[in-house]
Amino acid sequence: MNCELLATCSALGYLEEDTYHKEADCLESVKDLIRFLRHEDDTRDVRQQLGAGQIVQNDLLPIIIQHGQDKALFDACIRLMVNLTQPAMLCFGKVPDDPVFRHHFLQITSHLQAYKEVFAGEAVFGILSETLYTLLQLDWEQRQEEDNLLIERILLLVRNVLHVPADPCEEKKVDDDASIHDRLLWAIHMSGFDDLIKFLASAQSEQQWSMHVLEIISLMFRDQTPETLVSAGHARSAEEKHRDCQDLVALRQKEHAAKRSRTLQRGTRHSHFGGSYVVEGLKSIGERDVIYHRNVHNFKSYTHDTGKAVRRVPKRNRQVRECKDKRRSALNVRLFLREFCVDFLENCYNRLMYLVKESLIREQTQQHDETYYLWALSFFMSFNRGNGFRADLVSETMTIRTFHYIERNITNYYEMLLTDRKEATSWSRRMHLALKAYQELLLTVNQMDCSQDESIRQSSSVIKCNIFYLMEYRDIFLTLLRKYDETRQPQSYLKDLVESTHLFLRMLERFCKGRKSLMVQKKKVRRRRSHGKKKPSAAETSPEALAETWKIVEEELKASGFQLSESLTESTVPFDATSETPLEEQRTEAMVRVQDALLVRLAPEALGLLRAAREVWPEGDVFGSTDVEPEEELELLKQILHANLPRTSPPEPAAEDDDDAAELEEEELESVQISEKEFNFLDFIKRFSNPSIVRPYLLLLKSYSKNTPHTNHCIARMLHRLAVDLKMDAQIFQLSVFNLFNKILSDPAAAAYKELVTFAKFVVNRFFSLAAQNNKAYVELLFWKNVGAVCEMTEGYSKDGEGTKPTWTEEEEEELRNLYAEHRYSEVPDIVETLLPLLNSTRTRRQVVTQLVHMGLVENAKALKKQKKGTQIVIWTEEQEDELQMLYEEYKDSDDVLGDLLKKLTAKRSRARVVDKLLSMGLVSERRELYKKRSRNAHGKSSGKGMTEEEFIDELTQGLPDDPGDRDDENKEEDESEESEEEEEQKRETQNAKRRSQIVSCLFVCFMTGMSGPLLWLQNSLYKTAKDRKTDELAQDVPLLPLSDENDDAMENKSFLGLLRKLRIRPPKNNQECFWRIPAQISVSQLQSAAAALSPREEDPNGGREQDSSRSPTGESQEEEEVSGEQRALRALLITRKRKHHNSEHTGMHGSFRFCNLSQMTAVNYSSDDSAMVIDMETNDDTDSDREDISAPVKRRRKFALIDEEDDED
Repeated sequence: MNCELLATCSALGYLEEDTYHKEADCLESVKDLIRFLRHEDDTRDVRQQLGAGQIVQNDLLPIIIQHGQDKALFDACIRLMVNLTQPAMLCFGKVPDDPVFRHHFLQITSHLQAYKEVFAGEAVFGILSETLYTLLQLDWEQRQEEDNLLIERILLLVRNVLHVPADPCEEKKVDDDASIHDRLLWAIHMSGFDDLIKFLASAQSEQQWSMHVLEIISLMFRDQTPETLVSAGHARSAEEKHRDCQDLVALRQKEHAAKRSRTLQRGTRHSHFGGSYVVEGLKSIGERDVIYHRNVHNFKSYTHDTGKAVRRVPKRNRQVRECKDKRRSALNVRLFLREFCVDFLENCYNRLMYLVKESLIREQTQQHDETYYLWALSFFMSFNRGNGFRADLVSETMTIRTFHYIERNITNYYEMLLTDRKEATSWSRRMHLALKAYQELLLTVNQMDCSQDESIRQSSSVIKCNIFYLMEYRDIFLTLLRKYDETRQPQSYLKDLVESTHLFLRMLERFCKGRKSLMVQKKKVRRRRSHGKKKPSAAETSPEALAETWKIVEEELKASGFQLSESLTESTVPFDATSETPLEEQRTEAMVRVQDALLVRLAPEALGLLRAAREVWPEGDVFGSTDVEPEEELELLKQILHANLPRTSPPEPAAEDDDDAAELEEEELESVQISEKEFNFLDFIKRFSNPSIVRPYLLLLKSYSKNTPHTNHCIARMLHRLAVDLKMDAQIFQLSVFNLFNKILSDPAAAAYKELVTFAKFVVNRFFSLAAQNNKAYVELLFWKNVGAVCEMTEGYSKDGEGTKPTWTEEEEEELRNLYAEHRYSEVPDIVETLLPLLNSTRTRRQVVTQLVHMGLVENAKALKKQKKGTQIVIWTEEQEDELQMLYEEYKDSDDVLGDLLKKLTAKRSRARVVDKLLSMGLVSERRELYKKRSRNAHGKSSGKGMTEEEFIDELTQGLPDDPGDRDDENKEEDESEESEEEEEQKRETQNAKRRSQIVSCLFVCFMTGMSGPLLWLQNSLYKTAKDRKTDELAQDVPLLPLSDENDDAMENKSFLGLLRKLRIRPPKNNQECFWRIPAQISVSQLQSAAAALSPREEDPNGGREQDSSRSPTGESQEEEEVSGEQRALRALLITRKRKHHNSEHTGMHGSFRFCNLSQMTAVNYSSDDSAMVIDMETNDDTDSDREDISAPVKRRRKFALIDEEDDED
């Protein structure tokens, strides 16, 4: 032992005979030990040394027994013992895999077992009971925080001691003998601690200890079963005696049969030479028959595997080990526990289970505490059924909420069993516990049906109506049987599952027989799939039909005078408020609805939808402006009728989720529709006719000699339902099953399994009857068969030439092989489509693919799966839109943006579809932005890569248009080349006029509130970031650091923050960021354009006309012009600090203080003196100026210019 620990333990005191003498520093020494435990290492060395020194046995327990009146010392000792007795699993987290840590784990476990043995005395629990009783006598007003802590520590100490596992090497005791755990329980009973536990469970003021109480109770009954406690103290019933006699008879029969077999194996006379025999018909390794060198009586056990090494089963494929069997405690302990159960059910069960359930639902407990709830439910409800059933004692847990809670836990445990492979054993045990609770609920409901009280039977009927109505409760056993895995779930779990399924089916069958019809819930899973554009019929899309339709619609609207009835106006809703589809995406659907109404010639409905949609989506005038004329509405309806709008195909209903249905892969594309149908019990049984469900039953049947008679009956009843009721006996025709039947029929104790013997004979007879008609039946024994294979086996296979595929001749196969070898490495998108016209014989695509797979030229048919054309895909899912946006952000700086997008998109689409989607998402404003760029030299191109400056300003202002004069000049040139481009520009200008005013007003408010300094800081940051990104290719988000108070105040101003958002500067993402940041996606040219947009200037008397003379004829380089532009903007913005308040005639967006249009190009000159900065606006008449011409050589350079006429006066 460590020297410090040894000295500390010595300072506690010493035990002289039965008297313990404590030292003066006893309390401080106990606190030092607590401190040592707090700083122990991963091997738990302090805990091991204290356990080896037997500090609990020799010091701590004598102190609390003999010096319990010292409250401070008593509290410290209890606190120390709670720490020392905590489970080893809690110390290490799990059973260690490392041998060294495994040794430490076992050492601590052995110390805990020694602690448990010394606690099994009445003196220890006597002092604990007295202390706890004294504390519980205090009212809540008188009870201090220290008192509550002491109560909790006493409960934790008892919980820890009861949790210590038994040592199988030391406790080799038979049933009815007292083990250490039994002696501990007897000490609890003799000290009265069990009465305090029941008081804590039932007292109104002590509900905070409900989880501690439930843990202690579950550990008290750890080795018990409800059946043994119910029968404790009672004479054995006649049924039990009869069952025991049957077991003895079966054992005697097996013994006599074994003795008779040994007698037959011995010959009539002794022979030193056993003899050698030739086994005719059984070939050895060569071509000769096997020569057998042993006694002929043992030939039945001969196999070719004799003498071979047994193949080792991999660990992952081994069956799970069963938990240890329950042992029967001493009679006095069982009697005391039985009385405890009776009192607990009468006074505590309902209240305690309610409190625990509420704590679990509100997540006020620790992880996995629900297992205590599940155990208590199954244990005490089972005890209640066996001990004179009373429904009122367990009314709290006999609710639909309890069924739902357990069903949800079973589902959760199964999901965790699949995902958490390392803890699969633990999740399997929890799942078994939940299944036991569910089984007990069904047994209790079944017991309520047998009650003589009409109200109880009525309650049972209500519960059964609910659990039989809901699909989740009906299908839970189907799912659990289908997903059974013997490598993760023990055979005891399968036994309970089979018995629970038998009980549920028996209850459901009885419930259906008493009713003419039973309505149950049915769920349909509908899949939303993109099947491409819905093609209307030829009559609808032909120009003649559309012209005729429009003529009728036009006449009807003109006849009505474009007036709609009030009822039609009120009932027309263009969008679905409950839909998950965003409101903006429903705009296209609204236009499709208008077109549908026009196609069916419902003119008033189409006009009503158009006007209603205009009120919902007024921006952009997509459905017309608010003051539209009737003639314009008529023209708009005509355009909608002839438009090629994207349509979504209606969802297709999927089949009901049968047991053999494939699991749906994309849950986000599923929708569940709930309806009702009439229940048919025979149809429900048909869902059990599946090899994945039959196999677990036959796996459990292999251990028929160890199963209880009830378990064997449940197996035989299910197989009887399939073989007789459903006439699916051929599904059991399997070689391993027949081998098992042979074992049952040849069993000496077969008389004890009459039901299994009868069923085995029936199945074997049916097989031989079928084999007389079907000579392939013996081959079918090698395979498990589904329903289709069973029908073919019993009713006959398909005839020759009927339903079979055309055969391929050798010449056709050789031709296909040559063509495939010739074209397999070609770059054709679909090799099958290439081969089809080249073949001499007429073949379908499926036939060619099947033959290629059959010939081994391709691995499987998936490699030749036909790719869907992009033009057939119209609907864009949310994931596809995110992918398109991400790819656009990645390739927007490349020379061929659209080409790169088409190559990288997962769902292949045509160029037109991708372009339309980019326009609708607002990623580009016009089609020509996606044109392939021509290569330019370094000087003729902007320093920033990717989008041009016009594109950035359009995105910056959400599509803000250019100056009218400049735009008109460009539109004249575009009208001559492309009239469609002008139409798109006009639509874009109209749609974004509203957003433009928001941007301009935001800047105006910032200048009016005196934020010129923060604007200068923002402009400087943008220019600096652009300059850094010229040299650094790997751009990163750059934070805006407001170092001055003025800038810091601006970062709290709503107008300034709104301006930052318009400039695409993003706010902090999470709590780890506190500064706004310039995104890395903004290129150099975009940063320069944004900074230039913040530059102010004076009012140009010419009204802001474009200055043609401002262009430099010298052709200066781009970089020098950008540097000078940065200096000019920084100086110009300082003038705004001298701004005076504007009078009423200069306020507003159209006064002398205003923002010029973005397309205006201004050249700003500065004097050399910084103290007297003057802004001279160049005009068309300024060609003789001696000053430097600083005009931007970039085409159509745009700036915001701030005009302040009062600065001239200053």
